[in-house]
Amino acid sequence: LSLGEAKNLPTYPGPNKMRDCYCTVNLDQEEVFRTKIVEKSLCPFYGEDFYCEIPRTFRHLSFYIFDRDVFRRDSIIGKVAIQKEDLQKYHNRDTWFQLQHVDADSEVQGKVHLELRLSEVITDTGVVCHKLATRVLECQGLPIVNGQCDPYATVTLAGPSRQSEAKKTKVKKKTNNPHFDEVFYFEVTRPSSYNKKSHFDIEDVDEVDKMEIRVDLWNASNLKFGDEFLGELRLPLKFLRQSSSYEAWYFLQPRDNGNKSLKPDDLGSLRLNVVYTEDHVFSSDYYSPLRDVLLKSADVEPVSASAAHILGEVCREKQEAAIPLVRLFLHYGRIVPFISAIANAEVKRTQDPNTIFRGNSLTSKCIDETMKLAGMHYLQVTLKPIIDEICQVHKPCEIDPVKLKDGENLENNRENLRQYVDRIFTVITKSGVSCPTVMCDIFFSLRESAAKRFQGDPDVRYTAVSSFIFLRFFAPAILSPNLFQLTPHHPDPQTSRTLTLISKTIQTLGSLSKSKSANFKESYMATFYDYFNEQKYADAVKNFLDLISSSGRRDHKSIEQPILLKEGFMIKRAQGRKRFGMKNFKKRWFRLTNHEFTYQKSKGDHPLCSIPIENILAVERLEEESFKMKNMFQVIQPERRVLYIQANNCVEAKDWIDILTKVSQCNKKRLTVYHPSAYLNGHWLCCKATADNTPGCTPCTGGLPANIQLDIDGDRETERIYSLFNLYMPKLEKMQEACGSKSVYDGPEEEEYSTFIIDDPKETYKTLKLIIEGVATLEQEHAQYKRDKFKKTKYGSQEHPIGDKSFQTYIRQQSEISAHSI
Repeated sequence: LSLGEAKNLPTYPGPNKMRDCYCTVNLDQEEVFRTKIVEKSLCPFYGEDFYCEIPRTFRHLSFYIFDRDVFRRDSIIGKVAIQKEDLQKYHNRDTWFQLQHVDADSEVQGKVHLELRLSEVITDTGVVCHKLATRVLECQGLPIVNGQCDPYATVTLAGPSRQSEAKKTKVKKKTNNPHFDEVFYFEVTRPSSYNKKSHFDIEDVDEVDKMEIRVDLWNASNLKFGDEFLGELRLPLKFLRQSSSYEAWYFLQPRDNGNKSLKPDDLGSLRLNVVYTEDHVFSSDYYSPLRDVLLKSADVEPVSASAAHILGEVCREKQEAAIPLVRLFLHYGRIVPFISAIANAEVKRTQDPNTIFRGNSLTSKCIDETMKLAGMHYLQVTLKPIIDEICQVHKPCEIDPVKLKDGENLENNRENLRQYVDRIFTVITKSGVSCPTVMCDIFFSLRESAAKRFQGDPDVRYTAVSSFIFLRFFAPAILSPNLFQLTPHHPDPQTSRTLTLISKTIQTLGSLSKSKSANFKESYMATFYDYFNEQKYADAVKNFLDLISSSGRRDHKSIEQPILLKEGFMIKRAQGRKRFGMKNFKKRWFRLTNHEFTYQKSKGDHPLCSIPIENILAVERLEEESFKMKNMFQVIQPERRVLYIQANNCVEAKDWIDILTKVSQCNKKRLTVYHPSAYLNGHWLCCKATADNTPGCTPCTGGLPANIQLDIDGDRETERIYSLFNLYMPKLEKMQEACGSKSVYDGPEEEEYSTFIIDDPKETYKTLKLIIEGVATLEQEHAQYKRDKFKKTKYGSQEHPIGDKSFQTYIRQQSEISAHSI
C-alpha cells in the first residue's frame, strides 16, 4: 500500500481550524498499520508505504482518518472501505477516494451460524398453525469494541402488520467467537379461533411470505450510552416454504438507518495506491518444468535467450519481473551466476563507461532487489544508530540561506551537517567486513565485467560498484529510512530535509566523479562540499569498494556483533519463574537479535528475561480459548517452560512467529509436536491430558527455509512468475513472431518487434516454446482445481457464508465458463 495524501478535510470547529491527522489501515476493523501524525493541516501528506502478508480472510480493506485529541479519545473524520473483490479495479493505480461518513451502524464484521425450522402444529381443536424454531448456534470474528467484546443476540419475527418482542440470548463474556446454542420459538400463523387482537386472527400464505426473522448482535456495554450494535441479519420466511429446515452461516450486515444527510464530498478525499495479489500455490512437483527452465537461465548462451531475461522483456515494469526472480534465485542459491550473466550482457551493450548501470534495466532492478533483501541487516548495523539519533535530536542543519529560520546560524548549521556526514561516511567506509557475502560476490562480478569491457578507463571498476552500493543502496536508505525499515514512519519535514542534504553529499562522495562541485545545481551545496574535497575521502571510498568487491575477502562472521531483527511492545503472561506470584499479563518491550530474545519494562531498560536463541524449541500460535485473547503465540523452551505473548494485531503476530521460527530454525532440539492450547486448572485444554509434561498433541508447523535469513517459498515465487507469463501471453506470442521474422528475414525488422532484445532467434524461440508449454500445463491445473473446488464448495458453509460477494462473483464466472464449454 502507498498512502499518499488527504485533501480538503473538514475544518476544526475551534478558532485554529487546523487538524492533527493520522491514517490507519484496517483489515475489516482490525488495525494493522498507522501513519505518523501530520500536524496543523487540512491536506496532510503522508507518503508512507506498507507491505504485509495477510494471514487471514477479510471482507474489507479500510482506511480511517483520525484527528488527534490530547484530552479526549481521537475522533474519526471519515473512512475509505474497499471490498476485497473490488481491489483488482484499483490495482497499482494512484486513485483518489472520497471519505465516507463513519457511524456505528455501518461498522460491521463477523458471521453467524443459524438453524431455522418451520413446522406445522395441529391444535386440540384440529386446527393447523405454523411455528418457527430459530436456533442461534455461534458467531465468529465479531469486532472488538473499545478493547472488549461481551456479545449477545436478539431474535425478532417481524411482518407488515406485526412484530414479536425480541428474544435475547445470554451474554458471553470476553470473546468475539461466542457459542450460544439457544433456541427460540415463534408463532407464525395462529388458529382462526384466536382473537386477542383482531388483525392477528389469521394470516394467509401471502402474509407469511412477507414476514422475516431478524437477528441482531450486540456488545453488552457498561457505558451510559447503551449497548453497541455489532451487526444484523434479515431472513425472509419465503425461502423456508421449499424446505422446512435450513441451517447455514451468514455474514452479518450493516443496519440501514437512512442516515444520508452528509454528502461524501463534505469530508475530503484520500489518495491511495493498492497492489493486492492472491495466488493459489500447488505442491512443488507441479512447478518442476517451469522452474527448471527458469533456473537454467544463468547457463543459457546468450543470456537474452533465457526464460528469466524473457520475463524481463515482456513485463510492463522491470520491477515486476525482478521481485519474484530474485527471490527464486536466492532460494535456490543461483542469484550470483544469474546476475553475473545478465550484468555481463548489459556491460557488452554499453558504449560509454560513464553510463554504466545507470538505466532501469533488468540487471539494475535485480541488484536493487537483492541488496534490499540481503542487505537489510547490514543497513541496521551501519546506519540505524545514527539515523535514530538524527530523528530524535533535531539539530538544525539547513544550509540554504533562503530557508534559514529566525535565530538559526548558517555556520553552526553547516558544522552540524558536516559532523553528521562525516560520521555516516566513516561508518559506511569502515563497514566493508560486514557487507553480506552475496552482495560482495555480485560486486566482484560487476567489477570484473566493467574492467574487461573498458580497459582504458582505470576508474570504471569503482564506478560500476559505487553506482549500486552508494547511489542505489546507502543514499536511498538515508533519504527514506522508513522504506528500508530503519524507522517505523516517514520522518518529519525538518528531519527529512536534514536526511536529504546528507544523502546528496554521501551520493556525491561515493560517485568518485572528477569535478565534485559541478554535480550540484545549488551553489550552497557546492560551497558545503568544499569541506570534503580532500584526497583522504576518495581514498577511503576506493579502499571500501576494493574490500567489498574482492573475492576471498575476510569472513565477517568471526567478528559478528548481534544484529537487531525486530523490537516492539507486546503483552506477555508471567512464566511462573517465581515460586509465589500471580500469573498475570503485563506490557513489555520485546527485543530479538540473532543471539537472544529478551524483554524489559520499556525500551532501553535492563532486560528482565533473556532467552538464548538455541533455547527456543518451537514458536506456535495459541488457541484463543486459552485466555480468551486474540493474536497470541507461544515460545516453547526447555523443561516445558512456555512464554505466552499477545501481539497487537494479526499481521504483527505473524511477523513475530515467522522471524522467531526463522532464527531458531537450526536448533538441534527443535520440537516436532506441541500443545495448541494452554495448561490451565490441572489439564491441557486441547487434549485434556492432566500431566503438565505430556508431549504435544499437534505436529509443529513446517519450518521456514534458513537461507540468507529470508523467508522465501520457491513454489510461491514460481507461481507468481507463472501468473506474470500468463498475463503477458500476447507479448510472448509476439516475441515468437519476432524470432521467426528475424531468422527468416535478416533485413530491417518491423517496428513492433524492435522493443525486444533478441540476440539468437533460434535459442530464444526454443525457450519461448518451453515457457508457453509450461504455462499452458499450469493453466490447465488451475482450471481443474477451480472446477473441483466449485463442485465441493457449499454456499452457506463456514468458509463461504451467505452474503459472501466474492464467492457469488466466483459462482457466476464458473457457471459462465461451464455453460460456454457445454
